[in-house]
Amino acid sequence: MKKFVFGHKKPDTDAVMSAIGVSYLKNALGDDTEPRVLGSLNKETEFAIKYFGLKEPEYLNDVKLQVKDINYSKDLFMNENESIYEGYQYMINKNITGIPLVRDKNEFAGLITIKDLSRNIVNNNYDDLHTSYNNLLDDLQGEEVLRFDDEIDGKLLIASYKSTRILENVKLDNSMILILGDRHSVIEYAIESKVKMIILTGGSEIHDKHIELARKNKVNIIRSPFDTYHLARIVPLCNYIKTLVSNSNPITFSDTDFISEVEEINSKLRHTNYPVVNKDGKCLGLLRITDLNDKNPKRVILTDHNEPLQSVDGLNEAIVEEVFDHHALSSLTTVQPINYRGMAVGSTCTIVYTLLKENKVTITKEIAGALLSGVLSDTLILRSPTTTEVDKVAVKALSKIAGVKYEEYGMELLKAGTSLDGMTPEDVLFNDYKLFSVGDKKFSVGQFFTMNFDDIKKDMDEYIETLNKTAEANNFVLTCLYVTDIIKNGSYVLFNEKGKDIMALAYRNDDIEEGEFIEDCLSRKKNVVPIIMDAIGE
Repeated sequence: MKKFVFGHKKPDTDAVMSAIGVSYLKNALGDDTEPRVLGSLNKETEFAIKYFGLKEPEYLNDVKLQVKDINYSKDLFMNENESIYEGYQYMINKNITGIPLVRDKNEFAGLITIKDLSRNIVNNNYDDLHTSYNNLLDDLQGEEVLRFDDEIDGKLLIASYKSTRILENVKLDNSMILILGDRHSVIEYAIESKVKMIILTGGSEIHDKHIELARKNKVNIIRSPFDTYHLARIVPLCNYIKTLVSNSNPITFSDTDFISEVEEINSKLRHTNYPVVNKDGKCLGLLRITDLNDKNPKRVILTDHNEPLQSVDGLNEAIVEEVFDHHALSSLTTVQPINYRGMAVGSTCTIVYTLLKENKVTITKEIAGALLSGVLSDTLILRSPTTTEVDKVAVKALSKIAGVKYEEYGMELLKAGTSLDGMTPEDVLFNDYKLFSVGDKKFSVGQFFTMNFDDIKKDMDEYIETLNKTAEANNFVLTCLYVTDIIKNGSYVLFNEKGKDIMALAYRNDDIEEGEFIEDCLSRKKNVVPIIMDAIGE
């Protein structure tokens, strides 16, 4: 089962590149993984992806449980032109109480349940037969004597009267299907009347002259070893099973439907069986409600985060197998023991580089470029206070493999991400945006790098309005944006109006203003989040 590797929502370069690096590492060690992203790439990350010729990871919307994650009965259905008897036997053998019906090419045609079969057996109209010659042949364990029609339609008649009474009083025609034994005078009368079919009971013999006459009159004949009583019960069950369908449009589910939706619908309907049908109308099988207990949750590996609020939707329905992160531990809980690799370094990509070296996995130029980009981005070209000696060693080694001078490349990388061309205040806020919580209180922090704060300052009112709306819509106690200038070695801070008290407490400044410059504030992880958490705690 393929595992997904991904960073946080609103992915930055470290989140994306560490996911690519971890997936490369795990696959080299024999695992089956695929890197994904939880949002659109920012300009900086796009630059790095193109620069080193990397494949952009696909978008992952959620990891919620879907019908395809359940061990439902795949390929369990039958053709609508099979017999009722065959359907009953199929359900008994498969120990199921319902069966989807399909037409040619597995096109879904309806659902039959054991209740439908029981109702048919009790209330059956024993006069009509609409089926195929083959169904009769199979269900009656019959022998083909004469066949002229592949489909058999007609009225059933059991010749249980005296021969003279039938000959004198019963009018036969080509709509009749006659069940009888070796009563040759009645057989001859039936053939001369050109009945649709004769079903001979108990292996009865038929004269050659009658066979020749039947061939001339195109009368279908089957010989069965069963006695008349047995045939009287089983022949009506040879009807096409589709004749029992009372609702050709029952509730069905797609294999991509969420299990939460299945459970919600079933809580109202209380059905036992639901056909699984894809978007093209093809039947895939049968989902029984009891199958919901036999599931295969998606397996995931987290990079550059361990905070559920920052992660993929439906994380609680997946199996978290591993976490690679350089942030403080959060409230993440798992259903089974996991591998956790956390290091107090400036970038998750530094951790991935360390693991590649530990496992003696060859680092290609492309992977080196990816990891280098993540480290340079998160450490602001090794200028961030979160930078460690381990980061510096990684940058030196990775830049050599990637064939670049890290300072020159780092400036190109950061410059690519600082352009405001075509960006709205929402784009800037959500460019690199993370959620946090302190108890039951939630807050969010966006960070954007630019060398020209004036471009933001001139639209300050629009930015404040965006922060206000975001905080209000999500019930956040604070939503703030740090506009970081690595040349000036600090950040300009903007915040929603109702969050001013928290910011004032965080910076011990009752007169803090929108757009105020905070020196030595480069790292959200080290310079921002801890003091805001302390302020909210106070």
